[in-house]
Amino acid sequence: MTFIEAAVAAMPVADEEEKHPEARLYDASRDAKSDVDAAILRAEADGRLVLLVLGANWCHDSRAFAGWTQEPRFQQLIAEHYELVFVNVGMPQTGDGHNLDIARRFDIEVKGTPTVIILSPLGKVLNADTAKTWRNAASHSEDAIFDELLRFTGA
Repeated sequence: MTFIEAAVAAMPVADEEEKHPEARLYDASRDAKSDVDAAILRAEADGRLVLLVLGANWCHDSRAFAGWTQEPRFQQLIAEHYELVFVNVGMPQTGDGHNLDIARRFDIEVKGTPTVIILSPLGKVLNADTAKTWRNAASHSEDAIFDELLRFTGA
């Protein structure tokens, strides 16, 4: 565990954190480029969207967004409409980022985590205007997050 990860883990838990689930799904050992490429191929074959979440396990907001994706109604929405990929980007805001070439591939700059990119089945960014607005995902309501993901599905 790095110094920063240890410091974040030692921080007191705020009341706000208790209002959402958390999950640590940003695996730095994964081949993120291959994961993204495979998700795009599956999405194209199945006519689904890609939900590309660029975050990190040290980040409270990244863990919150990941946690919501594990809740039953989100899992159903994702299973029906999305290929979900979590990409660990480290700490890009401090210059210690990785896998940032994935964001650049879609003309998105990662300034904070999580950055949430929704891609068409052909890999076109659908939410360029909101991809970088998730830095405070832990303070978004469950319904607001769900509605944002739902709006791209046409459902």
